[in-house]
Amino acid sequence: MTSAPSAIARRGLLGAAVIAALLPVAAAPANAQADGSPAAPIQRLNNALLVAMKAGSHTPFEQRYQALAPVIEQVFNLEAVLAASVGLAWGTMTPEQKAQLSAAFRRYTVSSYVSNFDSYDGQSFETQPAARTLANGDAVVPTQFVRPGKSPIRLDYVMRRGPAGWQVVDVLTDGSISRVAVQRSDFRSLLKTGGVQALAAGLERKTANVSGSMG
Repeated sequence: MTSAPSAIARRGLLGAAVIAALLPVAAAPANAQADGSPAAPIQRLNNALLVAMKAGSHTPFEQRYQALAPVIEQVFNLEAVLAASVGLAWGTMTPEQKAQLSAAFRRYTVSSYVSNFDSYDGQSFETQPAARTLANGDAVVPTQFVRPGKSPIRLDYVMRRGPAGWQVVDVLTDGSISRVAVQRSDFRSLLKTGGVQALAAGLERKTANVSGSMG
């Protein structure tokens, strides 16, 4: 029988390995893309997700969160995603309210990725290097999440170029279901019933649900 101290030590080593594997990915500046293409950040995200998946749920959630968070923050323009998800109400909020929502949204977004990519069974990502350019200058990077024995999941990343380089501003599941649009519907309901405090509390509840309160 494995002793409890040995099991704890092994989990600690696994967590350290996760962080060590992700450090080279997280350390690269968001605008230091190898080829400057919209697909480069998505490749970086996919690599980080595979590392997190291989670490698995036996590695403490908090350790996987801390390892993956810098990559999510580099690859996604979280403020732009949040503003688009909130809609017109974003422009009426105070800087303090925006900061509160931004912090809650960051925790929720990172926690969602940690929770959804927590096991590995031969999965892989296939990203097309040639992005499709939209009329407004954004680009769409088609990606497939390939699962052995199951149908692949299509994830198209809408990319926008800014001071930090190309970053994600929306994700289209199955090529058409906008994550921003889904969130906007949910956020609108919370804002209507209780304003900014209700939305912030709702995001914190979602984070607790997917993370087990960072257990």
